[in-house]
Amino acid sequence: MLKKWLREPLVHFLLIGGLLFLLYGLKNDGMSDVPDRIVITRASIDHLSDLWERKRQRPPTDEEMQVLIEAQIREEVLYREALAMGLDRKDSVMRRRLAQKMAFITSDLVAQAEPGEEQLAAYLVAHADRFSQPGHISFEQIYLNADRRGGQAQDDARRMLALLNTPDSPDDAAVMGDRFMLGQSFENVTLQQVAQLFGKGFAEELFVLPVDGWQGPISSGYGLHLVRIHGKSSPAPLQLEAIRDRVRDAWREEQRQAINESFYQGLRQRYEIVVEGRTPGTSR
Repeated sequence: MLKKWLREPLVHFLLIGGLLFLLYGLKNDGMSDVPDRIVITRASIDHLSDLWERKRQRPPTDEEMQVLIEAQIREEVLYREALAMGLDRKDSVMRRRLAQKMAFITSDLVAQAEPGEEQLAAYLVAHADRFSQPGHISFEQIYLNADRRGGQAQDDARRMLALLNTPDSPDDAAVMGDRFMLGQSFENVTLQQVAQLFGKGFAEELFVLPVDGWQGPISSGYGLHLVRIHGKSSPAPLQLEAIRDRVRDAWREEQRQAINESFYQGLRQRYEIVVEGRTPGTSR
């Protein structure tokens, strides 16, 4: 019973957290309970905003500015804790590297945790969309160049669709549309592949259409498309036996992120955070 208990990953994480905070406590024995003070100055905020604007050619929104400030606070907290633990001794790397060291201090320990079969099976069920055989679709399309046809594109598409779904429709439907550089027919392609060619919106709309004659029009970045689906399959879940390593690696990464975040939040509480010049509704 004791051996089984000691093999539980949750127990490993609790021990890891306890050891880390014990190490911190020994390193800072006798220090005041009053937290250190972190001040994010107005100049720092302006600098962050200017860097963002130069890179993206627009000022950050309030939400984006808050993310930048939180990242700065996180870096400062982890940097100070790294210094407190002596990670900078005989090491000339900059403070960001020290913060990274602090952020990933638990990574190697977490990597040793071995999830049980029940945990892996439960993780696979909870993240089935990440571990499934993708659905496939086979279809053909007729392209209407909206730039060339202008305001008539939608009317042309409706007239063409009505003709295609009558007994008098031409044998070669491709001659009805405009020239399209990607071709007309697509066999056994996934949603992701369709999205790469036509865009996400087109792909998602295509995959919900029935296998039933010509349909549309569907819009893409190129223009309008009439489509006829010849066949499609739904995503199918994969068995744990076939993807055990992928599931285990994903589980470990999630646990690593969770314990690092918990560890950081615990450290962050030791500091009084002051962000100068921040008022609701402003991004500067």
